[in-house]
Amino acid sequence: MTAEHAEILRKINAYSEKVLADIDPQKTPVSFQLEALKPIMEEIAKEKGMSVEDVFILYMDLASEAAVKAEEKLQSELKDVLE
Repeated sequence: MTAEHAEILRKINAYSEKVLADIDPQKTPVSFQLEALKPIMEEIAKEKGMSVEDVFILYMDLASEAAVKAEEKLQSELKDVLE
């Protein structure tokens, strides 16, 4: 993940924590969640000269990559504790 990509992910996640803080993601339709994130994605799209759709796809890719890294870190820490 590049520094630019990490910053995009950070911005969207920070915005998400503000606007989606009081919802249950398991019970809230994805369409509602995406609509709530649209303003920050539009802002980033404008800054980077990208389409909103491309920002969304990039965000999904970056979020997946971050989740995999977090899981790998957790597994490594658990392995160290259990050994």
